[in-house]
Amino acid sequence: MALILGLDTSNYTTSAALLCTETGAVHQAKQLLPVKPGAAGLRQSDAVFHHTRQLPQQLEALKPYMAQTRLDAIGVSARPRSLEGSYMPCFLTGLGAARALAAVNGLPLYETSHQMGHVLAALYSAEKLSALQRPFLAFHVSGGTTDLLYCEPDPQELLRITPCGTSLDLKAGQAIDRVGLMLGLQFPCGPALEALACQCKSWEHLCPVIRGMDCCLSGLENKCQSLLEQGESSERIAAYCLMTIAETIAAMTRAAQKKYGRLPVLFAGGVMSNRLIRPFLAERMECWFAEPAFAADNAVGVAVYAMLQNKGEISWQSSV
Repeated sequence: MALILGLDTSNYTTSAALLCTETGAVHQAKQLLPVKPGAAGLRQSDAVFHHTRQLPQQLEALKPYMAQTRLDAIGVSARPRSLEGSYMPCFLTGLGAARALAAVNGLPLYETSHQMGHVLAALYSAEKLSALQRPFLAFHVSGGTTDLLYCEPDPQELLRITPCGTSLDLKAGQAIDRVGLMLGLQFPCGPALEALACQCKSWEHLCPVIRGMDCCLSGLENKCQSLLEQGESSERIAAYCLMTIAETIAAMTRAAQKKYGRLPVLFAGGVMSNRLIRPFLAERMECWFAEPAFAADNAVGVAVYAMLQNKGEISWQSSV
């Protein structure tokens, strides 16, 4: 049985994954980077330090799944986005480890972007890898991105990812974290803010601010601060924040479909695991979602990338 190893060292999570090329089964090991209470993120130097400590632990956690098997290849996210010049120091930790492992074991190494990893992990978990054969729209919505992407087949890179929309100021994940910190939650605030919002029975949202296919979200933070000062409940503020983001994403999708046609939409990134946002969008368009375990940062997508680049085909379930 052959395995592919994937590594991803993002600004939030240390991730490793094993993908079986024969069955499609995956095993993940990942750990959030530690953030001090009240802080809204990490400096890159701190992220690199924590990855250096945590990555060996994640690889050790996968050791039981390597018994009586062999590694065929290694995939790693070497940069944030699929754009020339895209760079973030935290990805050097995973890249360095992947290069060392590949060199010592004589294995092929396939480098891609964190963004590509998110898209492929979402397709994998939605059992839609066959979509790589035709164009589709994708959202990568996380702490550092609110990116609307036009994806089309590419013979060299599997997918040609063309950015066509983004947030011009605050990113969706940043808005969630800032509102969460405003309400006294621990960073990263997504799960806790979602739990609060689910306690709210009714809500309203801020009218989306759309510029072509781009959006602006800084007004959302300001409005939530105003609601808090007016004595609004934490539950309603949480719901207001999340549903404004949901309506903003829907509005960006409508703008993109006017240009590209009514293509299906893939949703990836940690924000898209939200239990309020997902059904809101599913009611309004043909779309696919990453399962929660594959929506947040993970290394499965880069393992899928390495497998497809190494083998050129999917050998499991013909329905995938």
